[in-house]
Amino acid sequence: MSNPPKKVAVIIVAAGRGRRAGNGDTGLPKQYQPIRNVPLLARTIRQFLEAEKITLVLPVIHPDDTALYADLKLDNPRLLPPALGDATRQLSVLAGLNALEAEQPDYVLIHDGARPFVSQAVIDGVIGGLDEAEAVLPVTNVIDTIKRSDDGRTVGGTEDRTQLYAAQTPQGFHFGAILAAHRRAVEISDSFTDDAAIAEWARMPVALSRGSTDNIKITTPEDFQRAAQFLDGACPMETRVGTGFDVHPFTTGDAVILGGISIPHTAKLKGHSDADAALHVLTDALLGALAEGDIGTHFPPSDPQWKGAPSSTFLSFAAGRVSAREGRIVNLDLTIICELPKIGPHIDRLRENIARICGIAVSRVSVKATTSEKMGFVGRAEGIATMGTATIEVPRSTE
Repeated sequence: MSNPPKKVAVIIVAAGRGRRAGNGDTGLPKQYQPIRNVPLLARTIRQFLEAEKITLVLPVIHPDDTALYADLKLDNPRLLPPALGDATRQLSVLAGLNALEAEQPDYVLIHDGARPFVSQAVIDGVIGGLDEAEAVLPVTNVIDTIKRSDDGRTVGGTEDRTQLYAAQTPQGFHFGAILAAHRRAVEISDSFTDDAAIAEWARMPVALSRGSTDNIKITTPEDFQRAAQFLDGACPMETRVGTGFDVHPFTTGDAVILGGISIPHTAKLKGHSDADAALHVLTDALLGALAEGDIGTHFPPSDPQWKGAPSSTFLSFAAGRVSAREGRIVNLDLTIICELPKIGPHIDRLRENIARICGIAVSRVSVKATTSEKMGFVGRAEGIATMGTATIEVPRSTE
């Protein structure tokens, strides 16, 4: 018997004045300035109204903007009347949380109204993460080399960018926990700049999920130009396809690891890592589509640190490389070839877990299972073979 779906609310924070963005040609606060004839805030709200897993959407607006908000003419049964914000972002979020208390959602996402291009994959990744964590923060890898300076004039050191991430929204939380944390935090300060910082202050572990380089925040006048170019396809994309093939023999054990899940069996797969042949081929397929080698290039079996390592590490790395190239995963197609164990009953879990690792929608993951009709080593039930194909989009190369 499956668990009932979670009640998920989103607070869209749009009560600031956005002074760095200016008022453009319209004289409007940035939330109401148009991007290709559609107001910024309307674009953001619509992204969440189109998300299947979102139950309620609550905008938090500036008290002076009630007429501007009404002019957006947004109408949806999941859209609640806007709450009125306060002097700081933190106080505005608290106003939204207080307004949601009567609805008692299980989860709440808190999103900047100035991020109109948040994808369904990012939203789903945060919600999925909340099934295992109390707080989830979508992030992207820091690509530029980061320098530190004590005086603002000379370099004082170089940061290790492999440990640095750029935070995005929506940030997700269990509703009761973040409401209680906000109410305690406001007693000491109202200057927290994001809600993950409040969770950290309240000693709530914050898990990371995959963000997107498309999930830009509109802050300056130049950002409006960038957003318009984004919509116009000013950065043309090209489609690339990569493939992978892997085999692993059986050895003594009681379960196989495939797609990051344990499937009971009379044996396990033999390999240097966890021998997850499903995730190995998808890793190879993504790296192949990027022309960045294969799994052995980045995680050589001669390196003892990868002995017994979960293959989700490898697939997450490959998906991160796609993001680092400002690309996106369009589709993953996996075929598992074996006589036993039976894969069919586990396909939904496999798809969901692969999608979670890659930070994409489940609808972009295909998993199929077949046999070799009793022929060859697979037919003799001596091991498993897998094939995978990855389709991605990346900015068009000029080379």
